[in-house]
Amino acid sequence: MKLTVSDLRRHAIASSLFPETSLRRAIARIGFIQADPIRSPARAQDLILRHRVTHYRAGDLDRNYRALKLEEDYLYAYGFMPIATWQLLHPRKKRRALTRAEQKVVDIVANQKHLHPRELEAHLGKSLEINAWGGSSKSTTRTLERLHYMGLMRIAGRVNGIKIYQRAIITHEPLDPDERLRRLVLLIAGILTPLPESSLRAAVQHLRYSAPDLAGRKGAVASLLKSGALESAVADGVRYVWPSGRLKRSEPDDVVRFLAPFDPLVWDRRRFEHFWGWPYRFEAYTPPAKRKLGYYALPLLWRADVIGWVNALGRGNQLTINPGFVSGQPPAEKAFHEAFAAESERLRHFLSPQSETE
Repeated sequence: MKLTVSDLRRHAIASSLFPETSLRRAIARIGFIQADPIRSPARAQDLILRHRVTHYRAGDLDRNYRALKLEEDYLYAYGFMPIATWQLLHPRKKRRALTRAEQKVVDIVANQKHLHPRELEAHLGKSLEINAWGGSSKSTTRTLERLHYMGLMRIAGRVNGIKIYQRAIITHEPLDPDERLRRLVLLIAGILTPLPESSLRAAVQHLRYSAPDLAGRKGAVASLLKSGALESAVADGVRYVWPSGRLKRSEPDDVVRFLAPFDPLVWDRRRFEHFWGWPYRFEAYTPPAKRKLGYYALPLLWRADVIGWVNALGRGNQLTINPGFVSGQPPAEKAFHEAFAAESERLRHFLSPQSETE
Protein backbone atom coordinates (compact mmCIF):
# COMPACT_ATOMS: atom_id res chain seq x y z
CA MET A 1 0.00 0.00 0.00
CA LYS A 2 1.48 3.32 -1.07
CA LEU A 3 0.69 6.17 1.28
CA THR A 4 2.04 9.65 1.81
CA VAL A 5 2.65 11.45 5.08
CA SER A 6 -0.27 13.70 4.10
CA ASP A 7 -2.56 10.64 3.87
CA LEU A 8 -1.53 9.47 7.32
CA ARG A 9 -1.86 12.96 8.78
CA ARG A 10 -5.43 13.28 7.52
CA HIS A 11 -6.28 9.84 8.90
CA ALA A 12 -4.83 10.78 12.30
CA ILE A 13 -6.91 13.97 12.47
CA ALA A 14 -10.15 12.37 11.28
CA SER A 15 -9.77 9.38 13.60
CA SER A 16 -8.84 11.34 16.72
CA LEU A 17 -10.98 14.45 16.25
CA PHE A 18 -14.27 12.71 15.52
CA PRO A 19 -17.59 14.64 15.50
CA GLU A 20 -18.53 15.91 18.96
CA THR A 21 -20.74 13.59 20.99
CA SER A 22 -21.78 12.99 24.61
CA LEU A 23 -19.19 12.67 27.36
CA ARG A 24 -20.06 8.99 27.91
CA ARG A 25 -19.79 8.14 24.23
CA ALA A 26 -16.56 10.09 23.73
CA ILE A 27 -14.78 8.30 26.58
CA ALA A 28 -16.07 4.94 25.41
CA ARG A 29 -14.92 5.65 21.86
CA ILE A 30 -11.41 6.73 22.85
CA GLY A 31 -11.03 4.22 25.67
CA PHE A 32 -8.59 6.31 27.70
CA ILE A 33 -8.08 9.99 28.58
CA GLN A 34 -4.66 10.98 29.87
CA ALA A 35 -4.66 13.05 33.06
CA ASP A 36 -2.36 15.80 34.24
CA PRO A 37 -2.76 17.95 37.39
CA ILE A 38 -1.44 21.20 35.89
CA ARG A 39 -4.22 23.69 35.19
CA SER A 40 -2.95 26.16 32.60
CA PRO A 41 -5.54 27.18 31.62
CA ALA A 42 -7.25 23.83 32.43
CA ARG A 43 -6.23 20.26 33.19
CA ALA A 44 -5.11 18.13 30.25
CA GLN A 45 -8.08 15.75 30.52
CA ASP A 46 -10.50 18.65 30.13
CA LEU A 47 -8.52 20.18 27.27
CA ILE A 48 -8.61 16.81 25.48
CA LEU A 49 -12.33 16.27 25.95
CA ARG A 50 -13.43 19.76 24.91
CA HIS A 51 -12.68 18.93 21.26
CA ARG A 52 -14.73 15.75 21.36
CA VAL A 53 -17.72 16.43 23.64
CA THR A 54 -20.64 18.71 22.82
CA HIS A 55 -20.82 21.83 25.02
CA TYR A 56 -18.02 20.56 27.25
CA ARG A 57 -16.75 22.78 30.09
CA ALA A 58 -13.70 22.52 32.29
CA GLY A 59 -14.45 20.22 35.22
CA ASP A 60 -17.27 18.27 33.55
CA LEU A 61 -15.28 15.04 33.83
CA ASP A 62 -14.93 15.41 37.61
CA ARG A 63 -18.58 16.37 37.96
CA ASN A 64 -19.78 13.32 36.04
CA TYR A 65 -17.13 10.80 37.10
CA ARG A 66 -19.31 8.76 39.46
CA ALA A 67 -22.38 8.80 37.22
CA LEU A 68 -20.28 7.56 34.29
CA LYS A 69 -18.77 4.76 36.42
CA LEU A 70 -15.24 5.55 35.32
CA GLU A 71 -11.93 4.36 36.74
CA GLU A 72 -8.52 5.96 37.09
CA ASP A 73 -5.47 3.87 36.35
CA TYR A 74 -2.32 3.55 34.29
CA LEU A 75 -2.38 2.41 30.65
CA TYR A 76 0.56 3.92 28.71
CA ALA A 77 0.18 6.92 31.03
CA TYR A 78 -2.06 7.73 33.99
CA GLY A 79 -5.62 8.72 33.22
CA PHE A 80 -9.35 8.08 33.14
CA MET A 81 -10.93 5.06 31.50
CA PRO A 82 -14.21 3.19 31.12
CA ILE A 83 -14.62 -0.04 33.07
CA ALA A 84 -14.05 -2.06 29.88
CA THR A 85 -10.47 -0.74 29.68
CA TRP A 86 -9.85 -1.12 33.42
CA GLN A 87 -10.92 -4.77 33.27
CA LEU A 88 -8.22 -5.49 30.70
CA LEU A 89 -5.59 -4.28 33.20
CA HIS A 90 -6.86 -6.26 36.20
CA PRO A 91 -6.32 -8.37 38.13
CA ARG A 92 -2.65 -7.66 38.62
CA LYS A 93 -1.84 -11.01 40.18
CA LYS A 94 1.80 -10.61 41.15
CA ARG A 95 0.96 -9.15 44.51
CA ARG A 96 3.40 -9.08 47.40
CA ALA A 97 2.30 -9.37 51.02
CA LEU A 98 0.83 -6.18 52.46
CA THR A 99 2.83 -4.16 54.93
CA ARG A 100 1.31 -3.50 58.35
CA ALA A 101 0.42 0.07 57.32
CA GLU A 102 -1.19 -1.10 54.07
CA GLN A 103 -3.28 -3.72 55.84
CA LYS A 104 -4.39 -1.11 58.36
CA VAL A 105 -5.55 1.17 55.54
CA VAL A 106 -7.43 -1.69 53.89
CA ASP A 107 -9.21 -2.42 57.17
CA ILE A 108 -10.11 1.25 57.69
CA VAL A 109 -11.42 1.74 54.15
CA ALA A 110 -13.43 -1.49 54.31
CA ASN A 111 -15.63 0.13 56.95
CA GLN A 112 -16.20 3.41 55.09
CA LYS A 113 -18.03 4.30 51.89
CA HIS A 114 -15.44 6.90 50.81
CA LEU A 115 -12.17 8.04 52.30
CA HIS A 116 -10.22 11.29 51.94
CA PRO A 117 -6.42 10.85 52.40
CA ARG A 118 -6.55 13.41 55.21
CA GLU A 119 -8.72 11.04 57.25
CA LEU A 120 -5.87 8.54 57.47
CA GLU A 121 -3.46 10.95 59.10
CA ALA A 122 -4.97 10.28 62.52
CA HIS A 123 -4.08 6.60 62.07
CA LEU A 124 -0.78 6.76 60.16
CA GLY A 125 0.59 10.21 60.99
CA LYS A 126 1.96 12.88 58.64
CA SER A 127 5.34 11.43 57.73
CA LEU A 128 6.75 11.92 54.21
CA GLU A 129 8.12 9.53 51.58
CA ILE A 130 10.11 10.12 48.40
CA ASN A 131 7.77 9.91 45.42
CA ALA A 132 8.41 8.78 41.83
CA TRP A 133 9.45 12.31 40.79
CA GLY A 134 12.08 12.68 43.51
CA GLY A 135 9.93 14.98 45.65
CA SER A 136 8.09 14.30 48.89
CA SER A 137 4.57 12.97 49.37
CA LYS A 138 2.65 12.12 52.52
CA SER A 139 2.99 8.48 53.56
CA THR A 140 -0.79 8.18 53.65
CA THR A 141 -1.02 9.26 50.00
CA ARG A 142 1.75 6.90 48.92
CA THR A 143 0.11 3.99 50.77
CA LEU A 144 -3.21 4.65 49.05
CA GLU A 145 -1.48 4.90 45.69
CA ARG A 146 0.20 1.52 46.18
CA LEU A 147 -3.08 -0.11 47.18
CA HIS A 148 -4.77 1.49 44.19
CA TYR A 149 -2.15 0.06 41.86
CA MET A 150 -2.60 -3.39 43.42
CA GLY A 151 -6.32 -3.22 42.69
CA LEU A 152 -7.38 -3.09 46.34
CA MET A 153 -8.53 0.54 46.15
CA ARG A 154 -10.29 2.54 43.47
CA ILE A 155 -10.78 6.26 42.93
CA ALA A 156 -14.39 7.07 43.82
CA GLY A 157 -14.11 10.69 42.67
CA ARG A 158 -12.26 13.90 43.43
CA VAL A 159 -12.82 16.89 45.70
CA ASN A 160 -10.93 20.00 44.59
CA GLY A 161 -8.66 17.72 42.59
CA ILE A 162 -7.87 15.43 45.55
CA LYS A 163 -8.58 11.73 45.00
CA ILE A 164 -11.26 10.15 47.18
CA TYR A 165 -10.75 6.41 47.68
CA GLN A 166 -12.97 3.43 48.30
CA ARG A 167 -12.47 -0.30 48.48
CA ALA A 168 -12.20 -2.00 45.08
CA ILE A 169 -13.90 -5.30 44.47
CA ILE A 170 -12.96 -7.18 41.31
CA THR A 171 -16.00 -9.17 40.20
CA HIS A 172 -15.40 -9.62 36.46
CA GLU A 173 -14.13 -12.86 34.98
CA PRO A 174 -10.75 -12.01 33.43
CA LEU A 175 -10.19 -12.83 29.78
CA ASP A 176 -7.43 -15.16 28.67
CA PRO A 177 -4.09 -13.31 29.15
CA ASP A 178 -3.24 -13.49 25.44
CA GLU A 179 -6.61 -11.95 24.56
CA ARG A 180 -6.16 -9.22 27.16
CA LEU A 181 -2.79 -8.32 25.68
CA ARG A 182 -4.18 -8.36 22.14
CA ARG A 183 -7.01 -6.00 23.07
CA LEU A 184 -4.73 -3.65 25.01
CA VAL A 185 -2.27 -3.32 22.13
CA LEU A 186 -5.11 -2.69 19.66
CA LEU A 187 -6.61 -0.15 22.08
CA ILE A 188 -3.34 1.79 22.29
CA ALA A 189 -2.89 1.55 18.52
CA GLY A 190 -6.42 2.86 18.01
CA ILE A 191 -6.06 5.80 20.38
CA LEU A 192 -2.82 6.98 18.79
CA THR A 193 -3.47 5.84 15.22
CA PRO A 194 -1.53 5.79 12.97
CA LEU A 195 1.82 5.47 14.74
CA PRO A 196 5.37 4.77 13.65
CA GLU A 197 5.86 1.10 14.39
CA SER A 198 8.76 1.93 16.71
CA SER A 199 6.50 4.32 18.68
CA LEU A 200 3.77 1.71 19.09
CA ARG A 201 6.30 -0.83 20.29
CA ALA A 202 7.58 1.70 22.83
CA ALA A 203 4.06 2.57 24.01
CA VAL A 204 3.21 -1.13 24.42
CA GLN A 205 6.21 -1.56 26.72
CA HIS A 206 4.41 0.65 29.26
CA LEU A 207 2.22 -2.41 29.86
CA ARG A 208 5.08 -3.92 31.85
CA TYR A 209 3.87 -1.59 34.60
CA SER A 210 0.13 -1.38 33.89
CA ALA A 211 -0.35 -5.08 33.07
CA PRO A 212 2.80 -6.80 34.39
CA ASP A 213 1.37 -10.32 34.27
CA LEU A 214 0.77 -10.30 30.54
CA ALA A 215 3.66 -12.03 28.77
CA GLY A 216 4.56 -11.50 25.13
CA ARG A 217 4.71 -7.70 24.99
CA LYS A 218 7.86 -7.60 22.87
CA GLY A 219 6.34 -9.71 20.11
CA ALA A 220 2.78 -8.40 20.35
CA VAL A 221 2.97 -5.83 17.53
CA ALA A 222 4.63 -8.27 15.13
CA SER A 223 2.01 -10.91 15.96
CA LEU A 224 -0.87 -8.52 15.27
CA LEU A 225 0.72 -7.43 11.99
CA LYS A 226 1.05 -11.06 10.96
CA SER A 227 -2.58 -11.82 11.83
CA GLY A 228 -3.84 -8.77 9.93
CA ALA A 229 -5.30 -7.09 13.01
CA LEU A 230 -2.77 -4.32 12.39
CA GLU A 231 -1.87 -2.94 8.98
CA SER A 232 1.27 -1.10 7.98
CA ALA A 233 2.81 1.01 5.24
CA VAL A 234 6.00 2.98 4.75
CA ALA A 235 5.75 6.73 4.22
CA ASP A 236 8.82 8.90 3.78
CA GLY A 237 11.01 6.09 5.08
CA VAL A 238 9.01 5.49 8.27
CA ARG A 239 6.83 2.40 8.79
CA TYR A 240 3.42 3.30 10.25
CA VAL A 241 0.90 0.90 11.76
CA TRP A 242 -2.82 1.17 12.53
CA PRO A 243 -5.76 -1.14 13.35
CA SER A 244 -7.00 -2.81 10.18
CA GLY A 245 -9.62 -0.87 8.26
CA ARG A 246 -9.98 1.77 5.62
CA LEU A 247 -7.97 4.94 6.14
CA LYS A 248 -9.84 8.23 6.45
CA ARG A 249 -8.43 10.75 4.01
CA SER A 250 -10.98 13.56 4.06
CA GLU A 251 -9.62 17.10 4.15
CA PRO A 252 -10.11 18.85 7.52
CA ASP A 253 -12.36 21.90 7.66
CA ASP A 254 -11.11 25.46 8.05
CA VAL A 255 -10.86 25.07 11.82
CA VAL A 256 -8.27 26.13 14.40
CA ARG A 257 -7.80 24.01 17.50
CA PHE A 258 -5.68 24.60 20.58
CA LEU A 259 -4.64 21.08 21.59
CA ALA A 260 -3.57 19.76 24.99
CA PRO A 261 0.11 18.78 25.28
CA PHE A 262 -1.07 15.18 25.84
CA ASP A 263 -3.83 15.09 23.25
CA PRO A 264 -3.69 11.76 21.34
CA LEU A 265 -3.09 13.72 18.14
CA VAL A 266 0.20 15.15 19.42
CA TRP A 267 1.14 12.58 22.10
CA ASP A 268 3.90 10.86 20.17
CA ARG A 269 6.69 13.39 19.66
CA ARG A 270 8.40 11.27 17.00
CA ARG A 271 5.27 11.28 14.86
CA PHE A 272 4.65 14.96 15.59
CA GLU A 273 8.01 15.96 14.14
CA HIS A 274 7.58 13.66 11.13
CA PHE A 275 4.05 14.94 10.42
CA TRP A 276 4.63 18.64 10.95
CA GLY A 277 8.35 19.18 10.57
CA TRP A 278 9.25 20.78 13.89
CA PRO A 279 9.91 19.55 17.46
CA TYR A 280 7.17 20.30 19.98
CA ARG A 281 8.33 20.10 23.60
CA PHE A 282 6.36 20.17 26.85
CA GLU A 283 8.23 22.73 28.96
CA ALA A 284 6.32 22.96 32.25
CA TYR A 285 9.27 21.36 34.04
CA THR A 286 11.92 23.19 32.01
CA PRO A 287 13.69 26.08 33.80
CA PRO A 288 12.05 29.34 32.63
CA ALA A 289 15.24 30.66 31.08
CA LYS A 290 15.48 27.60 28.82
CA ARG A 291 11.88 27.55 27.59
CA LYS A 292 11.33 28.16 23.89
CA LEU A 293 7.55 27.73 23.60
CA GLY A 294 6.23 28.50 27.08
CA TYR A 295 5.21 26.91 30.36
CA TYR A 296 2.15 25.09 28.99
CA ALA A 297 2.19 25.73 25.26
CA LEU A 298 -0.81 24.28 23.42
CA PRO A 299 -0.10 23.05 19.86
CA LEU A 300 -2.06 25.11 17.33
CA LEU A 301 -3.75 22.99 14.65
CA TRP A 302 -4.94 24.76 11.49
CA ARG A 303 -6.69 22.51 9.00
CA ALA A 304 -4.25 19.57 8.71
CA ASP A 305 -1.13 21.34 9.97
CA VAL A 306 0.20 22.19 13.41
CA ILE A 307 1.65 25.57 12.54
CA GLY A 308 2.55 26.85 16.00
CA TRP A 309 1.37 27.06 19.58
CA VAL A 310 -0.49 29.28 22.02
CA ASN A 311 -0.04 30.10 25.68
CA ALA A 312 -3.38 30.81 27.38
CA LEU A 313 -3.38 32.63 30.70
CA GLY A 314 -6.24 33.70 32.97
CA ARG A 315 -9.98 33.18 32.58
CA GLY A 316 -13.06 34.96 31.33
CA ASN A 317 -12.46 38.56 30.34
CA GLN A 318 -8.94 38.25 31.76
CA LEU A 319 -8.01 35.39 29.42
CA THR A 320 -5.06 36.23 27.19
CA ILE A 321 -4.05 34.00 24.30
CA ASN A 322 -0.54 34.52 23.00
CA PRO A 323 0.29 32.65 19.79
CA GLY A 324 3.64 31.68 18.35
CA PHE A 325 4.24 30.43 14.82
CA VAL A 326 6.89 28.12 13.43
CA SER A 327 7.29 30.36 10.38
CA GLY A 328 7.43 33.46 12.55
CA GLN A 329 4.17 34.82 11.11
CA PRO A 330 0.49 33.70 11.13
CA PRO A 331 -1.16 32.73 7.84
CA ALA A 332 -2.27 35.84 6.00
CA GLU A 333 -5.59 34.49 4.81
CA LYS A 334 -8.78 35.82 6.36
CA ALA A 335 -10.13 32.31 7.00
CA PHE A 336 -7.35 31.62 9.50
CA HIS A 337 -7.94 34.78 11.52
CA GLU A 338 -11.67 34.10 11.68
CA ALA A 339 -11.04 30.50 12.76
CA PHE A 340 -8.49 31.63 15.37
CA ALA A 341 -11.00 34.09 16.85
CA ALA A 342 -13.67 31.38 16.92
CA GLU A 343 -11.39 28.94 18.75
CA SER A 344 -10.40 31.65 21.23
CA GLU A 345 -14.08 32.23 21.99
CA ARG A 346 -14.68 28.49 22.37
CA LEU A 347 -11.83 28.35 24.87
CA ARG A 348 -13.32 31.24 26.87
CA HIS A 349 -16.70 29.50 26.93
CA PHE A 350 -15.07 26.22 28.02
CA LEU A 351 -13.32 27.96 30.92
CA SER A 352 -16.31 30.02 32.08
CA PRO A 353 -18.60 28.95 34.93
CA GLN A 354 -21.98 27.75 33.70
CA SER A 355 -23.80 30.62 35.45
CA GLU A 356 -21.98 33.11 33.20
CA THR A 357 -23.24 31.59 29.96
CA GLU A 358 -26.60 29.99 30.76
